Amino acid sequence: MPKKSFFLLFVLFSFSLQAQKFTRADSLQGSLRHERTAYDVLRYDLTIAVHPKERKIVGHNKITFKVVEKEVSTIQIDLFENMKIDSIVWEGNSLFYKREFNAVFVDFPQVLVNGDTHELAFYYSGKPQIAKRPPWDGGFVWSKDSNDKDWIGVAVQGTGASLWYPVKDHQTDEPDNGATITIIAPNSLMGVSNGRLIETIKADQTTAWKWEVKNPINNYNITLNIGDYVHFGENYKGLDLNYYILKDNLSKAKSHFEEVKPMLDCFQSKFGKFPFWEDGYKLIETPYLGMEHQSGISYGNKYLKGYLGQDISDTGIGMLFDYITIHESGHEWFGNSITSEDIADMWIHEGFTTYTEGVFIECQYGYDQSVKYMNGKKINVLNKTPIVGQFGVNFKASNSDMYGKGALFLHTLRNVINNDDLWWNLLLDFAQTYRHQIVNTNMVLDFFNKKTELDLEPIFKQYLFHPDVPTLELKIKRGKVYYRWQSNVTDFNMPIDVKFNNELTRWHPDNDWQQSNFKTKKLKDVKPMDNNFYIHIKRY
Repeated sequence: MPKKSFFLLFVLFSFSLQAQKFTRADSLQGSLRHERTAYDVLRYDLTIAVHPKERKIVGHNKITFKVVEKEVSTIQIDLFENMKIDSIVWEGNSLFYKREFNAVFVDFPQVLVNGDTHELAFYYSGKPQIAKRPPWDGGFVWSKDSNDKDWIGVAVQGTGASLWYPVKDHQTDEPDNGATITIIAPNSLMGVSNGRLIETIKADQTTAWKWEVKNPINNYNITLNIGDYVHFGENYKGLDLNYYILKDNLSKAKSHFEEVKPMLDCFQSKFGKFPFWEDGYKLIETPYLGMEHQSGISYGNKYLKGYLGQDISDTGIGMLFDYITIHESGHEWFGNSITSEDIADMWIHEGFTTYTEGVFIECQYGYDQSVKYMNGKKINVLNKTPIVGQFGVNFKASNSDMYGKGALFLHTLRNVINNDDLWWNLLLDFAQTYRHQIVNTNMVLDFFNKKTELDLEPIFKQYLFHPDVPTLELKIKRGKVYYRWQSNVTDFNMPIDVKFNNELTRWHPDNDWQQSNFKTKKLKDVKPMDNNFYIHIKRY
């Protein structure tokens, strides 16, 4: 587990974030304090019995942890306050605890020794929060399939994994040695979770389905699915592919999911080996649209191309692939393997992963189609608030710009660098260097600066910490063309390619007017390449 980082960029540009009121509950969930940093989670062993009729769960989580600070006698574990704590047991003894909102402060009868490893069993029960609009609104999803059989799932990103199981609910700590998830479900149904199925135990009325994840996994990625599933799969170039599908959809699924193979070929060529090889690749049909649950991706796009059969890029290219399959699989590299330490930095998950959609198109259909698709993302960008949120209060950016604008920012960086070999090596090195690690924006910037030998800080600041994109201003004076950047960041100096008389020229504007070599009476003859740089253009 990395130590808490200092967000220099956030400190410098926090004034640009929208004013927002936060509560004590927000801080308890979103911040790091001694009761959280004092211990490092090594493993979760979660068992949960699901009762569909009552919409109730009964479970326990054995938390194996290592003490990493001195003077530790209290730790914070998180569980939503609507859930009942039955007992918390350590070394055979029930521990005293107190609750404050969704935080549970567990007291030990003695000071724990730095470096020692402990096991704590947390027993609980209750009716978990129900998602109103999954996956955007977190909670359990209690549904029925077309045959009126129970079909159950959970999606909690942003809301918190602690709405359904006890956990250190902060992205800085993933269980180093993985997890087991045992789902106890009615005999007529199947329970499916992350990783590999290692054991099935059948009783009179229920079956326990035990799954194991070998790799570290972030809290919101641990998942539960119950349904009338059938399984099919194969080994593809050494990687196990598994699909858990509602029985009625088996035939269409076998054909539709052939797209997974070229996607894996593409992403592994660009970002490196599938990061959870030991756990395998899996798609699970869900009653909601989708989520990037690690080695158990939730799929609910109804076997359609595009986004539920629509092209959200408005280019036609979005109908060439299944958006959920490609996007959520891209998260295995960006979001699941590389995880932001605070959800305020979720652009690292969503911006990079949205960019992988364009990467897949480039692999399959060529660069020009990829550029067209990426520019189609502009129609959904609002540019009203920064795409970095506020730190320490479990708050991500309040709009969807972290997706499209985040991807367009990366597309812009590719063209700033202006060297495709360097660009692809940069992404590959980034994905491999921070494989299974926790990062923040400052770390991404430092890595990109070092690898490119450029100063990209002004560009990062403008696109991530301010609502506006830079505006290239143009004017004519005595028949000559002048140009400059209008930006929130002072000394902004991003290069830009400009076409004039069918020739391509690279300018290096800053915030002061510069004279070009172009002579014209019409500014419309000067054509900045805004298909490769996400900018606004203003002609005087």
